[in-house]
Amino acid sequence: MQCAPYAREHSAVNLRGAAASWWGQARGVYGRASSPQAGDVLVFRSTRRLPSGHVSVVRRVENSRLVLVDHANWEPGRVTRRAPVEDVSPRNDWTRVRVWWSPLGGMGKTIYPTYGFIEPVALR
Repeated sequence: MQCAPYAREHSAVNLRGAAASWWGQARGVYGRASSPQAGDVLVFRSTRRLPSGHVSVVRRVENSRLVLVDHANWEPGRVTRRAPVEDVSPRNDWTRVRVWWSPLGGMGKTIYPTYGFIEPVALR
């Protein structure tokens, strides 16, 4: 399963298409935020490593710099539950994150750019 269909199925955010496009699609439809709440969808920007971006569903906020997410296909072909994601942005605005990588048994070394969080409450 891919991340976008998984996030749509396991959150109250009903968007389609490439994961990175969700941020723009959410404008005026769902709330968007730079700090997490349980149920939000974290949207990763498109990069060379993630050409379509990535989305994950926030399950728990541990503190202002750490959330636990559920997401599909971060590790190819797998659904990962309660994976730690750490904010490493200088302003604590969740624009740069590191993600748990099970093969390492710890946080991955790559820093990924993100847009922020889509809130699951429709504005219209």
